[in-house]
Amino acid sequence: MSLPAEQLTEKQLSRSKKHEGKSVDQLFQDWKQRKKMVRKNRMFTLIVLVALIIWSWVETGFQLTYLFSGASNMATFIFEDLLPPDMTAIGLFLKPAFDTVIMSYVGMVISVIASLFFGFLAAKNLSFHPLISVLSRSFIAFLRAVPALVWGIVMVAAFGLGPFAGTLAIGLSGVGILAKAYADMLEELDTGQLEAIRATGATWFQLVGQGVWPQFKAGFVGWSLYKMDLNIREAAVLGLIGAGGIGTALQSSISLFQYQQAAVGILMIWGLILIVEFTTAKIRERLL
Repeated sequence: MSLPAEQLTEKQLSRSKKHEGKSVDQLFQDWKQRKKMVRKNRMFTLIVLVALIIWSWVETGFQLTYLFSGASNMATFIFEDLLPPDMTAIGLFLKPAFDTVIMSYVGMVISVIASLFFGFLAAKNLSFHPLISVLSRSFIAFLRAVPALVWGIVMVAAFGLGPFAGTLAIGLSGVGILAKAYADMLEELDTGQLEAIRATGATWFQLVGQGVWPQFKAGFVGWSLYKMDLNIREAAVLGLIGAGGIGTALQSSISLFQYQQAAVGILMIWGLILIVEFTTAKIRERLL
C-alpha cells in the first residue's frame, strides 16, 4: 500500500524519483552493480588487513616457536621460584596496599574535578568559544599522550619519592582519559532539550542543571568509578619507580630475589582490584 506524498520522507521521495521510469530489469541491474561494488570494497578491505598483519608479523619478528620455548621457562619460574607465596610476608604489604588505595582515590578526585572543567570547555555545544574548545581538546590530548609511568618519573624528579608524586601522576594521567570521555558525552546530549531550555532564557548554569546533568549523570558516574579501578593498577606500577604504593614493596622483594614474597604482593593487588570493582559496582547501583 502506497503512502501519501506528505507522509514520505525526503529520502524516500528522492529515491522514488530516482527510480521513476526505470524497468524491473534496469532496477535489477542497478542492484547487481551495487552488490558488486560492495563485494569489491570488502575484498579490498580484507586484502589491506591481511597485508598489515603480515607486515606487522615480519617487522616484529614474531615466531610461534618462541611461545613454546618461553612457556616452559615461565612455568619453571612460576612453580619453582614464585610459588607457594610466603604468607609470613603479608605484613610488609599491608601499609603499601593502604597507600595504594588512598593514592587511587585522591588521584580519582583530582582527575574528576579537573576533567569536569576541561570537559565542559572542550565540548563544542557547551564551550564559550570554538577556540576554547580546540585549545581544551589539544591540552587533553597532550595529557593523554603522556603515560602515567612517565608522569610518575617527572613527579618523582620534582617532588621526590613517595605517594605524593604517585598521586599527582595518577591525577594528571586521569585527566587525559576522563576529560575526553566527558567532552564526548556532553557533545552527544539531546540538543533539542538544550535548545528548549535556552529558549526560556535560562542561564548557562541553569542549562547545565536542568538539561545537561540529567543526561550526563549516568556516564559521569560510570566513567569516574571505572577510573578508580584503573588507578589501582596504575598505582601498583608507579610504585616500581618509587612513587609509593604497593609497587614499591613489590619492587623491593623482586630486587632481593624474594619471589615468594613478591607473590604475596601480586595476590594483594589482585584482591584490591576485586574489592574496588565490587565496591564501585555497589556505588553505581545506589547512585543510578
